[in-house]
Amino acid sequence: MADHPMHAEPIIVQASLLRQLLAHRPHPVIAVGTTSLRTLESLYWLGAALVRQPSAAAELRVAQWQPYAPLAPGEADVAPEAALQALLHHLNATGSAAIEASTQLLIAPGYRFRLAQGLITNFHQPESTLLLLVSALLGPEWRRVYSHALNHGYRFLSYGDSSLLLP
Repeated sequence: MADHPMHAEPIIVQASLLRQLLAHRPHPVIAVGTTSLRTLESLYWLGAALVRQPSAAAELRVAQWQPYAPLAPGEADVAPEAALQALLHHLNATGSAAIEASTQLLIAPGYRFRLAQGLITNFHQPESTLLLLVSALLGPEWRRVYSHALNHGYRFLSYGDSSLLLP
């Protein structure tokens, strides 16, 4: 995993969705699909970067290992609400209607979810970054879920069966 270069994906998120996410807090947010989950979590990291360093707006991107970097001495964790507010403030300041950024976020075991509390997705292939994401969400329980799917003939991959995964 450490040697895997995660591909970059573009993110375009309307201000209206940011406002909906803020209004929905603290209720659970369930992502539909791994790309949606990575986008939600990337929004947190983009907003957290703006809270910590407003000049970070020049390059809105999430690097692969950014969420795993230790906090600097004296630096506090950013609340999800503050991250979303920072994104809305950035949009207001720039007169933009949407956040346009890129993400290389690799979600793997040890990742702490900030905006998403669940996921609807299909069953993913072994040794994939998507299976790492599932294992990060479910912890060791992912093995039981996948074992059940294999033992009961569930279909895997893009046109396979889907599941609601809640930690």
